[in-house]
Amino acid sequence: MKPLKVIKIAWLALLKNKIRSLLTMLGIIIGVAAVIIMIAISAGTEAAIQEQITGLGSNLIYVSASMSKMGPGSNQTDGGLVYDDAFAISDQVSGVKGVVVEQTSSQIVKAGDITLDGVTIMGTTADFPSVRDMEISSGRYFSQVEIDRTTPIAVLGSSLAEELFGDQDPFGETVTVAGNIRLTVVGVFEEKGMIGDVDYDSRLYTPITIVLEKLTSNEFARFKGDRVRTIYVEVDETVGPEGERTLDDVIYQIELLLVKRHEVTLDEPDFVITTQQDIINTQESTTGAFRSLLAWVAGVSLVVGGIGIMNIMLVSVTERTREIGIRQAVGATPNDIRWQFLTEALLLSMIGGLIGVATGVIGSWIFGQASGMRTVIVATSVLLAFGSAATVGVFFGYYPANKASQLDPIEALRYE
Repeated sequence: MKPLKVIKIAWLALLKNKIRSLLTMLGIIIGVAAVIIMIAISAGTEAAIQEQITGLGSNLIYVSASMSKMGPGSNQTDGGLVYDDAFAISDQVSGVKGVVVEQTSSQIVKAGDITLDGVTIMGTTADFPSVRDMEISSGRYFSQVEIDRTTPIAVLGSSLAEELFGDQDPFGETVTVAGNIRLTVVGVFEEKGMIGDVDYDSRLYTPITIVLEKLTSNEFARFKGDRVRTIYVEVDETVGPEGERTLDDVIYQIELLLVKRHEVTLDEPDFVITTQQDIINTQESTTGAFRSLLAWVAGVSLVVGGIGIMNIMLVSVTERTREIGIRQAVGATPNDIRWQFLTEALLLSMIGGLIGVATGVIGSWIFGQASGMRTVIVATSVLLAFGSAATVGVFFGYYPANKASQLDPIEALRYE
């Protein structure tokens, strides 16, 4: 029998029981849609996290104090990073574009009649706007000279400036921090938004020396300088023919410099160096495993849908036993019967797969709009889901089709 003829006969058979055919396809539709939506949510989350990481700055190296050296009971005069380490990296390591040190403190901030509690005071250095990809919308940023002199000035995040001064230009105005520290506002940052769980627009930025000397407890000081947790190093991507090689060279130079300054070895350093790519790779491995889990869970629906197809096809074979006998009597071979029922199962799964793909794509968009979460349709997930649906149809449809092809013509004609 010609393939087109087989498809036509199978299609007409499905149309005779439209409701039953639709209900049979329901498991496939749900399974395919679930796979696409689950992977879209996972991929969207992964993309959002990557954007947040890169939004912290471009081509960054994170030099952090080793927690094993900074834990409870450790000698506070041993190990870790100090403020002067940042200057050493900036002056002695080639290929460095900028170095930033940050120290935070949560304080009460007052401007006129407005008082805000729990405002994050970010003490930082002169390269902060460049390294963190932040732009000044009005006024200016503070210089290294002002940091060295502990000049009482501040730059406000955009939302903090609006909360304290409304539509008024805050340049030259005074804000009071921690009850008695008066800072003159010299600038306002452009809106940065949330990165992870950090709102950069609600912070007050001031020279790090202000935070270290006036807002940080003495227990964090050490005889070689003020202790800091992280130093952010921006690598100059224009140095060297290959950015990756330059990054590795800079990391190696930093390691040699710090082990010499801290009198430790490379085998047991008191600091940890990571890159943005390290963070992204860790995040990708986590979300990748989670995505696979979601896909497998959603794939169970496809298996359930396949079982539904097999059950309905077995019922169909039983109901159409006499029809099978008549077809055999007029010359249909067992292979013709097998292909007829297998094609019906394949049509059910493929039509269900197409409807499932449309449902999954539309459902992903609706979910993203309703929940505010980012969703990304992954082309491979669409192909995988549809291909799995077709495979399920063939796999679970073969047994009923083969059973129909093996019916005895005489017994089939006698069947009531």
